[in-house]
Amino acid sequence: MKLEDCCKNVELILSDVDGVLTDGGIIFDNQGIETKRFHVRDGMGIKLWQRAGFRFGILTARTSHVVQLRANELGVDVIRQGVEAKLPAGRRLFEELGLNSEQVCYIGDDLPDLALIQTVGLGVAVADASSEVRNAAAYVTKLPGGNGAVRDAIEFVLRKKGLWEGMVRKYMS
Repeated sequence: MKLEDCCKNVELILSDVDGVLTDGGIIFDNQGIETKRFHVRDGMGIKLWQRAGFRFGILTARTSHVVQLRANELGVDVIRQGVEAKLPAGRRLFEELGLNSEQVCYIGDDLPDLALIQTVGLGVAVADASSEVRNAAAYVTKLPGGNGAVRDAIEFVLRKKGLWEGMVRKYMS
């Protein structure tokens, strides 16, 4: 299937967190409290995707209160944390949402993401993903994880769906 056709089928974008929505660094302060740095343009991309009428979700192996806070801030209600086996968890999630794998885009960066990237309709790797993940992905972002890669992927899909220009026009008037 052509890349454009894959994009047109996408109804849900699902993303890993560490290395995708963040730069992969995990920071603990002296009290053991974890912090993460999220890029504001990724947040804007997620909001644009939602405004276009689609869903965004998070599927991550680690569990972090900070991730829940960021998801709440962005209105992301599809969140699965602490998921080691991403492929079966992803399949259960698709079924819960009434979607087939061809309607899903998954954005990842490392080996735990590989099977899901190979299974969904549009597998995306961030620019600094492992070589195996980049090779398996249908699209590789121009930006590394935590630096606007999710926005890059969302913009790419919206452009292929023919919706990007309309989204931009809303900010011009």
